[in-house]
Amino acid sequence: MDRLTFRRLGPGDVAVLRELNAVFAGAFEDPDSYGGAPPDDAYLESLLAKTHIIPMVALAEGKVVGGLVAYELDKFEQARREIYIYDLAVLEPYRRQGIATGLIGLLGQIATQRGARVIYVQADYGDEPAIALYTKLGRREDVMHFDIDPGKD
Repeated sequence: MDRLTFRRLGPGDVAVLRELNAVFAGAFEDPDSYGGAPPDDAYLESLLAKTHIIPMVALAEGKVVGGLVAYELDKFEQARREIYIYDLAVLEPYRRQGIATGLIGLLGQIATQRGARVIYVQADYGDEPAIALYTKLGRREDVMHFDIDPGKD
């Protein structure tokens, strides 16, 4: 296996974030969402400067081969935080080599430093590799997910 490095992205990493979006586009077979209307560099720099947005990559010889984007959510019911993994993907040739587990491990370190009580993630029914990974790492909760259009009554 190529020498891998894992790291959180920050200001100045716009080009790497664009590479990560290309990985997501391919892995999720969704080029329109991840590349159809790319934001400008200033927008991406502003996101990379926010501490509650946690983009991370796995690099092999300087190339993005996987990554995740997570969001830190401050809670109202108690003085605590939760971390939500929004996207997680690894390029096909690099799968089943511990990259996703490594990324989640690094996220766990960040979550601990930030005082988060839990990391959570959703998986689609039928996505057996994701379900197996998340089952290995955590507890399963069966919930329903709804997308609500902002302008609907």
